[in-house]
Amino acid sequence: MNSKPKKRKHNRDDSEGHAILNGSGDVKATKHRIDQKVYEKELARLQIELVKMQAWVKHEGLKVAVIFEGRDAAGKGGVIKRITQSLNPRICRVVALGTPTEREKKSWYFQRYVAHLPAAGEIVLLDRSWYNRAGVEHVMGFCSDAEYHEFLRSCPEFERMLVRSGIQLIKYWFSVSDEEQERRFQKRMKDPTRSWKLSPMDVESRSRWIEYSRAKDTMFAHTDIKQAPWHVVKADVKKCARLNCISHLLSMIPYRDLTPTPPKLLPRPTDGAYVRPPLEDQTFIPEIW
Repeated sequence: MNSKPKKRKHNRDDSEGHAILNGSGDVKATKHRIDQKVYEKELARLQIELVKMQAWVKHEGLKVAVIFEGRDAAGKGGVIKRITQSLNPRICRVVALGTPTEREKKSWYFQRYVAHLPAAGEIVLLDRSWYNRAGVEHVMGFCSDAEYHEFLRSCPEFERMLVRSGIQLIKYWFSVSDEEQERRFQKRMKDPTRSWKLSPMDVESRSRWIEYSRAKDTMFAHTDIKQAPWHVVKADVKKCARLNCISHLLSMIPYRDLTPTPPKLLPRPTDGAYVRPPLEDQTFIPEIW
């Protein structure tokens, strides 16, 4: 396996709506809108396909791990929400780990993540992953230079080992421009239902855009491997990013439709001698509406 960094070409903007390089290491999508009715119809269709894929994963005993990485406010949580919306949480689960404990800090770096990897018949969606070390930990100084460089060396081997063990590892990077990220930050600040998404770490990242860009480029150079390549999602337009990502995920797992024939519902039995207890014996919540 050639470990030399790969050279990547970025297209300039053109009239066909192709991607451009925003000057800071991320791909900027040409702005365009998608009709709400078209979006909802296509999302509903894709979610039905996700249910079919889920059934296939369980039937075949597949092990699927999907990594979602990208800048803050890039839309990772939005697409994860749409993927899981119609799926069985016993088959498809989300892993979003918090700050490591003192014991985890003293353990092998990948150890805390290994416990959450999928078993046969499972899909695991990692809302951020071991790539924290290549991003926020490195940029914010939460790890030493030695730990950072060791991660860049060992991560490709770790992922090759996962693939050899039978885990299908799919990695997505959500690329958002600095202008769009700033717009989303401002929107979160004004919305009390979303303000919790804007952490002090997110605020600090605004002043370190270039550092994060360089860290991302270095991460790609070392970890964009044949066995588990990075797939970049242009995420300046949220709805398009969701549809594009889900469509690509479905294409990564060849599946057959195993939808069973719906069972026939037999007539309910009559109440017979059943007598319902008095309603006064139960405590009801206030009917405000």
